[in-house]
Amino acid sequence: MRNYRHIEVRPIAGALGAEIHGVDMAQDLDTEVVAEMRQAFLDHLVIFLRDQSVTPHQQLAFARKFGEPVEYPQLKGLPESPMITPVVKLEHERNNFGGIWHSDTTYLPVPPMGSMLLAREVPPFGGDTMFANQYLAYEALSDGLKATLDGLVGVSSSAKADVTKTREDRMKAAGEELKVMTAEHPIVRTHPETGRKALYTSDAHTAQIKGWTEKESLPLLRFLWEHQTRPEFTCRFRWESGSLAFWDNRCAMHNPINDYHGHRRVMHRITLAGDTPR
Repeated sequence: MRNYRHIEVRPIAGALGAEIHGVDMAQDLDTEVVAEMRQAFLDHLVIFLRDQSVTPHQQLAFARKFGEPVEYPQLKGLPESPMITPVVKLEHERNNFGGIWHSDTTYLPVPPMGSMLLAREVPPFGGDTMFANQYLAYEALSDGLKATLDGLVGVSSSAKADVTKTREDRMKAAGEELKVMTAEHPIVRTHPETGRKALYTSDAHTAQIKGWTEKESLPLLRFLWEHQTRPEFTCRFRWESGSLAFWDNRCAMHNPINDYHGHRRVMHRITLAGDTPR
């Protein structure tokens, strides 16, 4: 276990995830605190803060300490802060936003490094988010399958039916039309900071393997999608108002659980610019 001098790090599961204590997002954090938080982020793939009371401006200033905020490609941000995307499910809606296992926007040529989600309003129960460690998912594969995956490229699309459905309510409310975007990325990527290999495919976005037909691709992809979210690779986070999650899209997937019909859930998300997967 790594020793931290300026923050307290409490793991929440064996696979990934840790709560950070001793940090107030509203303050101008010391360089040493930011460096230790960044190390905890790399060590645990997703880190959480509790009981944060910040304005959108303060949330954005906090995010800038860890990367470059970028606009989400499918929805407009807050009027006063375009880099912050409201992630909302209202009482009458049945679909939640992004309610399927995925890494964010892999249909972009340069997908995001990380995402920060801050809870503004939460339901009285439900609405947890699950995360899955894609280092562990890759490392648990046989040498034979690792060799098979070496060099394979996945074709990601923004228009797969299941994930498109999770955006319908928000896009209709905003008067937005679905933009179909595609990109190609290795199915196994090497993390640019840790050097570790991780699986980088998802049921939400991967349409097929480059050079294979969809029919040829699906048996292998379906095996990977089921394997990637085995319980021993996951953690589950229960939200409270003022909770923040910051996850590494390069090596972790997430899945917001849609089990709170009849209740409102309002989150503010910031996406941080990444690099081309290799």
